[in-house]
Amino acid sequence: MKADIHPENYRPVIFHDNSSGSRMLVGSTIDTTETDTWTDGKEYPVARVDVSSASHPFYTGQEKVMDTAGRVERFKNRAAAAGATRRKKTA
Repeated sequence: MKADIHPENYRPVIFHDNSSGSRMLVGSTIDTTETDTWTDGKEYPVARVDVSSASHPFYTGQEKVMDTAGRVERFKNRAAAAGATRRKKTA
């Protein structure tokens, strides 16, 4: 590995997922003000994130399916009703 390729502030950081509560220790240059103790007993900087691979629906397989068929049907019904009232006004 090449020497001196990482920035000066490259260090292990705990990423805490606020959604799932999971934590990961990853090398990073992110600026943080909070610190916490990892499972090895050492203290590391903490970065709090809203979404990670532990909580994102793509990785967890908990995708939500939208009711697109119902939405399309309601749109078609509204469009048909609007077309019918428009035809009555012009006739």
